[in-house]
Amino acid sequence: MQNVVPSSSTTRNPAGETGQMPVLFDTQDETQRARKRIQHDYIAIQRGPEFQSLRSRFRRFVFPMSALFVVWYLVYVLLAAYAHGFMSIRVFGEINIAMIMGVLQFVSTGLITWAYLRFAKRRLDPEVDRVRQQAGV
Repeated sequence: MQNVVPSSSTTRNPAGETGQMPVLFDTQDETQRARKRIQHDYIAIQRGPEFQSLRSRFRRFVFPMSALFVVWYLVYVLLAAYAHGFMSIRVFGEINIAMIMGVLQFVSTGLITWAYLRFAKRRLDPEVDRVRQQAGV
């Protein structure tokens, strides 16, 4: 029995013709279409009074809250490092002040997250929507 090699006229391999794999997903065209649809002047939006107001409102919440948390954390660390007598005072059973303050670090993180989400929903999101409408997004 002879090995039969198919001729090039009976089987066509598009990938073999170019030496490249065929394109399965043409994302470049979609990306170009998206760029043409959305051409905003982001510098103008950023310099606009609505965006400036949004940014200052965000900063008035985030910077003080961050500073407060960092101070609270540093107080905890410094007390743990230098105030062993105070931190080892037992409050009830084997639970001492250091353990309570350690747990309160996690509680304060949760409370800050909750406060920010509430603040953003009430104060930031409506302004974000206005900025987006004005930008045409």
